[in-house]
Amino acid sequence: MATMKPLVTDLVSTINHVPSNFIRPLGDRPDQLQLQSTIHDFIPIIDLQGLNSSNRSQVIQKIEHACQNYGFFQIVNHGVPEGVVANMMKVSKEFFNLPESERMKNYSDDPLKTTRLSTSFNLKTEKVSNWRDYLRLHCHPLEDYVHEWPSNPPSFREDVAEYSKQVRKLALRLLEAISESLGLEKNYINKALGKHGQHLAINYYPPCPEPELTYGLPAHADPNVITILLQNDVVGLQVLKDGKWITINPVPNTFIVNIGDQIQVISNDRYKSVLHRALVNNEKERMSIPTFYCPSPDAIIKPAPQLIDNDHPAQYKEFDYNEYYKKFWNRGLSKETCVDMFKA
Repeated sequence: MATMKPLVTDLVSTINHVPSNFIRPLGDRPDQLQLQSTIHDFIPIIDLQGLNSSNRSQVIQKIEHACQNYGFFQIVNHGVPEGVVANMMKVSKEFFNLPESERMKNYSDDPLKTTRLSTSFNLKTEKVSNWRDYLRLHCHPLEDYVHEWPSNPPSFREDVAEYSKQVRKLALRLLEAISESLGLEKNYINKALGKHGQHLAINYYPPCPEPELTYGLPAHADPNVITILLQNDVVGLQVLKDGKWITINPVPNTFIVNIGDQIQVISNDRYKSVLHRALVNNEKERMSIPTFYCPSPDAIIKPAPQLIDNDHPAQYKEFDYNEYYKKFWNRGLSKETCVDMFKA
């Protein structure tokens, strides 16, 4: 028996079956037949250009509708230059194409490390592994972290730093719009996040010999504030809508935005953080690059007082984000969202 490779990327060329540690229990496997019949462009597409015009209030209304009914939306005219996005995709692919020995310099299975290459989700706590490798980076404040990032490929730090800056600008615009859509002052959420945090993951899902037995990522809700997702043209993202899993068709030049648990708390449950998961396939590699916009660890999160009244009592107790984030990593990805642990 060959020694098990730490990363799926390096294991793939040596196997033609899914190893037993990746196989999901029978009742929790992807329905590949259903996959074919549910590929949709169902998430609302919102044109952000209108945010800077007299149509602002209409765009805010669309964001409110999307947050209330889907928890997800796609954005066009988002202001992140196409060249910056192309460089990010290119350098990410180059990183995962590096020789194993070079990539492994960044490997760690400690979830609290701020720069690390790893696999699955949290190897220390999970029973079944996920068919993905990922490079996870902290990106704000940039100058605190850039020096830890991989120095190979040579343009990696520069390309990823530029992408992170552009996406942060976009995140701040979206947070203003989401604040307004809740009837709060524009900078309410911005102020609630303390000094702010931003992480990014480069997810690499290699082709899988038996995609019906495993997930790239099982169902989970995001613990952060909002997630801004860039992906290649390979289908894989599924979102839970009205009890059904809907497969999202990737649309070029868009980002997918979803609200995370912290918006659910701040909005006092007006907006819900929605379960989603990633499928794999047996032909193509899929790459997805989520940016997780977060509170800083010491930020105190609680429902906005303006959204609490006799008819809408506070649904959550206040907590600091650091405590939330640690719980999220320790319990692993599970059907119940972590937010239930902080109910009032």
